[in-house]
Amino acid sequence: MTRREFIAQSSALGVAIANRTISAYQAPASGRSQLGQRIFRSADGVLDIELTAAEEWVELAGSQARLYGFNGQVPGPLLEARPGDDVRVRFMNRLRESTNLHYHGLHIPSTASADNVFLVLPPGEVVDYNFRLPATHPAGLFWVHPHLHGVAARQVALGLALPFVVRGEVDGIPEVAAAREYFLVLQDFELDAGGRPIEPGMSASMLGREGSLLTVSGQRNPQYEIEQDGLTRLRFLNASASRFYRLRFEEHPMHVIATDGGALAAPQSADELLMAPGERRDVLIQGAREHGTYRLTSLQYDRGTTGMMGGGGNTAPVDVARFVYAGRDERRPQIPRTLVSVPGLPASTAQRAFELSDAMGMIPGRGMGMRFRINRQEFSEARIDTRVRLGAVEEWEYRNATTMDHPMHIHTNSFQVVGTDGQAERAWRDVVIVKARSAARIRIRFDDYAGLTVQHCHILDHEDLGMMGTILIEQ
Repeated sequence: MTRREFIAQSSALGVAIANRTISAYQAPASGRSQLGQRIFRSADGVLDIELTAAEEWVELAGSQARLYGFNGQVPGPLLEARPGDDVRVRFMNRLRESTNLHYHGLHIPSTASADNVFLVLPPGEVVDYNFRLPATHPAGLFWVHPHLHGVAARQVALGLALPFVVRGEVDGIPEVAAAREYFLVLQDFELDAGGRPIEPGMSASMLGREGSLLTVSGQRNPQYEIEQDGLTRLRFLNASASRFYRLRFEEHPMHVIATDGGALAAPQSADELLMAPGERRDVLIQGAREHGTYRLTSLQYDRGTTGMMGGGGNTAPVDVARFVYAGRDERRPQIPRTLVSVPGLPASTAQRAFELSDAMGMIPGRGMGMRFRINRQEFSEARIDTRVRLGAVEEWEYRNATTMDHPMHIHTNSFQVVGTDGQAERAWRDVVIVKARSAARIRIRFDDYAGLTVQHCHILDHEDLGMMGTILIEQ
């Protein structure tokens, strides 16, 4: 059984899930949330939407900000589908620059009008993205953001991100279905007093830009409700261009039930979550404390930028959200003991090593600066960097020769991280943090789709400055 053979019992889940989504992305079967964010859900096996990217004044953290939004929102609307659904996105570019869309984490073709990051959509143009989610696609939280090389970091940092949820087996587990569900989209911004974005200097771009305004689903330190004796499901998406979040929930352990690529076999208790850009985590919180208000805090984390070229890193804890007890869940659901089947991958048939490095070089329009490389090469669309066979299982080692962490992301196929004992963890990811002067290993199978795709650092400034490589999956 492959990772996508998490049997999608879509027709049986509608009642079980019960639509307890009550965060900024909360609505009845369709329509708008309490705060105005749109939710688009598939109907009769089709998710059919129109999506527009434009620069405009949007509401952010209680004020007006001049940002890039999807359908006038930052973050953009929530998209919700099920395995086997057809997805039809008519996308219009109303920016004054070219862009495109990447369906981060979805297992769909990387060619034609699906997850094609080589597509360039000029200003004023329209493109139709059409693809079908595999019937065996795992349930999970994925997301959509621009991926045009050279401007990806800036366009994401200006707000272009939206969550894409696939409902499936894990959502029908009674304890999970009983939980209140919140989508927490983490973004950071740097704005002037008038609400206009401040462009980072060269050093900030080389380190990876971070903004001083931290938001959760477009709000600053928002407040959510948690029920006594109930369960709360927090679905985190790090949609920042460069910032890492080290999350701690005051006086409450977090029970992780899903990573980037889908659900775990059983919940894993954690006091903290370290989330690199692009990563997602689902956690359950048991409402087992006295009534009161409890903080969700992002703690200090140095990803290797402290003291470099004026970089300070995340130097102080920041409260990102508050949770207040309100009411009681008389059903008293408990943390489930098991979740879904998570198969391991067979032994690899090939091993590869990728060295991550940096060096000074010319930055177009900006002079000399730091460039980033994989195996001593900067990205070129005209070059094939890695050739793999469809169906092959390979083990890759990333060796980080730099003084900064690099979260490496692979498109099209998720992977399992290999521990120091040589065993692959039973969790699916599409981002792995390769810490400074360290190494990380993954095991991956190239399933279902041949074609050209990429891997890159998800500190998107580093991707724009060269740390991306092409992968050709051959029949």
